[in-house]
Amino acid sequence: MLDLKFILKNKSLVEENCRNRNIVVDLDLIEKIAKKRSQAIQAVEQDRVRMKRIAEQSAKTKGSKEELVRQGREIRESVKEKEAELKKIEAGLKKELYKIPNLSHPDVPIGADEKDNVEVERIGKIKEFSFKPKDHFELARALGIVDFESGARVAGNKFYYLKNEAVLLELALIRYAFEILIENGFQPFFTPDLAKLSIIEKIGFAPRGPETQIYRIEDSDLGLIATAEITLGGMFQSSKIKESQLPLKLGGFSHCFRTEAGAYGKASMGLYRVHQFSKVEMFALTLPEDSNKMLEHLVNIEKKIYTGLRIPFRVVSSCTAELGASAYRKFDLEAWLPGENRWGEITSASNCTGYQARRLNIKFKRRNQNMSDFVHTLNGTAVAISRTLVAILENFQQVDRSVEIPKVLQRFIGEKKISPKK
Repeated sequence: MLDLKFILKNKSLVEENCRNRNIVVDLDLIEKIAKKRSQAIQAVEQDRVRMKRIAEQSAKTKGSKEELVRQGREIRESVKEKEAELKKIEAGLKKELYKIPNLSHPDVPIGADEKDNVEVERIGKIKEFSFKPKDHFELARALGIVDFESGARVAGNKFYYLKNEAVLLELALIRYAFEILIENGFQPFFTPDLAKLSIIEKIGFAPRGPETQIYRIEDSDLGLIATAEITLGGMFQSSKIKESQLPLKLGGFSHCFRTEAGAYGKASMGLYRVHQFSKVEMFALTLPEDSNKMLEHLVNIEKKIYTGLRIPFRVVSSCTAELGASAYRKFDLEAWLPGENRWGEITSASNCTGYQARRLNIKFKRRNQNMSDFVHTLNGTAVAISRTLVAILENFQQVDRSVEIPKVLQRFIGEKKISPKK
């Protein structure tokens, strides 16, 4: 979240940023609650001063202390009530502050939806087919590698079973991604698939309410994670990191769970938009002055991964309305999906500056300085398995509905192509 003092001193800037992101906030209400909080803190402190004076007076009194004891009891009750009220005020202030998104990088395009994202570059040649290419849904059925019907029967729509060569492709993609991450200095992790709701919220996901994408576990304070960004960032809650340790670069594998409420249409069919998928995620903590450079590093790794797979893609700069609450700047990679004749997002990389770190209280201390400051956090998709499978199936399909396996993955699988099942 943003610093309260910064918000109150820069109301016009914050209001404009919220408008650009299509987010409604009430800064006057925040200012009103902040003043009420200051008054409540002052009232509690005044009572504590009174308690201290009575204790000092009681220590000096040799006679009856009954009246002083009575006064002390009354003040203690007053402090208890005022602290409870202060706690309620602070919870209300936090709720309003959490509605305010991060600031936006000056170069972020202003826009209302994904149509206003700006293409930065294209990499890879779009293949020209001698036949009408099929979509991945039809190919997966013909190849016998995805069972959508059993997934729906067992768990509901947008769940599925990977089987046969699709299982080997998932394992190969995980290994391929981790090899590149380790070469680039990332420490590998397999993370929990659950996190406390407080961690989920501090990372920037809404664990409650109609806008949530999170599955909650009944009778607990846990939710299924939407990305390993949640569990990798949560590892460092309330940490103080030495400047010499930064940057920290982590690569985390997890299963990801999303309600995908409101998803519909052709773009949501098959494997493209599902309730559960596997992903290798990049997460980094840096010095504030290094985060823009780290974002470029994460995007370059994503480009290397998909260039190696020989999947044609473009890089787009997300507009203000598409950033998400935590991101200061975000770049997406969108693969060309010939079977659907469209671009589809396959990765996302964001610089969240100190927004998540302030919520999680992740700080660092500079050399030879007593002051601490918040680190900057960044995240980026190395490989989202389901959407990468979509891109592979559609771009490497052959006229007989077989699908070639990308060369960089063949050594993990031992085959060059997947053939239709009889």
